[in-house]
Amino acid sequence: MSVTVTWYSHACILIESEGTHLLVDPFFTGNPLAPVDADKVSADVIFVSHGHGDHLGDTVAIAKRTGATVISNFEICNWLAAQGLTKLHPHHIGGGSNHPWGRVKLTIAHHGSALPDGSYGGNPCGFLFSIGGSKIYHACDTGLFYDMVLIGEEGIDLAILPIGDNFTMGPDDALRAVKLLKPSKVLPIHYDTFDIIQQDPAAWKERVEKETSTHVVLLKPGETLIL
Repeated sequence: MSVTVTWYSHACILIESEGTHLLVDPFFTGNPLAPVDADKVSADVIFVSHGHGDHLGDTVAIAKRTGATVISNFEICNWLAAQGLTKLHPHHIGGGSNHPWGRVKLTIAHHGSALPDGSYGGNPCGFLFSIGGSKIYHACDTGLFYDMVLIGEEGIDLAILPIGDNFTMGPDDALRAVKLLKPSKVLPIHYDTFDIIQQDPAAWKERVEKETSTHVVLLKPGETLIL
C-alpha cells in the first residue's frame, strides 16, 4: 500500500495513504519556508505535538475549513474546544487509538508545551504512526532520550527527527537518536526556519550514512517521499 510523506518545512509533515491526509504540526502562517499557504492544504486528521505557536500553527483555521479531527493531548484538545473546534480526540503519552487509516500512539518528548496565550498545554509528545503497512515515527520537538530504543523495537521504516539544535536535538544527538532507533530511513527536520537553527543537512546525511546503515532522505520544503 502506497504511503507518501511530504515535508512542508519546520516540523510540518503530511502523510497520505489511500486518500487519507494526516497533517502534523501545521505551521504555515508566519513560516518563512512554507511552500504553500494554510488554505491550500488538505487534512482529514491534524496532529498537534505541543502548544508552541510554530507547531500548533494554523490548526484552528485548517480544522474549521476541512472538518478535520484534531488529535493531541487532553489539555490542548480542551483549549481547541474553547476556540470552537468540536472534532477532537484527546490522548496522553503512551496512549494510542485505531482508525480506518491505521493507528497512532503518543510517545514522550522532552520539550515545553505552553499555548500561545500562555495557558497550560500539557505534555509535549511525538507520534508513532502505523499506516499502509509502514511504521513512521515523528519525534516532533525533543531532546535525545534513551527510550528511543523501545520505539525502535517497533521496526521503524521512517524516523522524522529534528536536527536544528538550540530548541531540540542538534546534529550530534540526532545521530545518536538514529543509532538508538535503527530506522530504515530518516528525514531530518526543524532546521533553517530561523537563523538560530541553521544547519547543514548534507553534512549530517554524510555522518549518519557513514556511521549507521540508515538511509538519510533530504527533502526541500514541499517535496515528497514515497515509502
